[in-house]
Amino acid sequence: MPAYRLHCFAQSGNAYKVALYMSCAGLEWEPVFVDYMTGATRDPAWRARVNPMGEVPVLEADGKRLTQSGAILLWLAEKTRKMAPGTEDERYEALRWILFDNHKFTSYFATYRFLRSFAPQEPDPAVMAFLKTRADGALGIVNEHLTKTPFVLGPEPTIADFSLAGYMFFPEAEHGYDFETSHRSIFTWTQRLKALPGWKDPYDLLPGERIAPRGAARA
Repeated sequence: MPAYRLHCFAQSGNAYKVALYMSCAGLEWEPVFVDYMTGATRDPAWRARVNPMGEVPVLEADGKRLTQSGAILLWLAEKTRKMAPGTEDERYEALRWILFDNHKFTSYFATYRFLRSFAPQEPDPAVMAFLKTRADGALGIVNEHLTKTPFVLGPEPTIADFSLAGYMFFPEAEHGYDFETSHRSIFTWTQRLKALPGWKDPYDLLPGERIAPRGAARA
């Protein structure tokens, strides 16, 4: 039986962060599909049983349930020592980028992608313009940082890379960004991550049906 069970679904970049890390780290794990798109995480019984926060990913390990992708990545890296920050300063730096990712990088980009492609109704253009401006700002910060280093903390990948990469491998049709043109340093960084043993596309790694994005016609 695999040591880790990950509650997840195919469209979740936050779940992908943890799944991709475990795949590239060579850890044995299995997915537990969560039917997020039909409201599974809003079910009080699911929240009572799995995660009171009503979110994925949830990692089952060592008889406990761990939540929040950044916290899970840090726990896994400290437990396995795979792609872990090597020093106290690096641990701080990894945590700094993970918090930036959760607060700004993933937060705005993922919300923009969801409303653009998967929300049940067309989003308010003013809301979308606001989110895109914020996403562009965060993307610009990461892109500039990656002009100076092959991976977020230096020459080797760490959990900081997996955190920031969570939504970078979903198709352009969903989010509308051509990173090769718009953010070249992010694009070349994603190619380095793709070259890692164990790398898989989110729709090959995570369970659940692929949904045609409403934004496909605009991409």
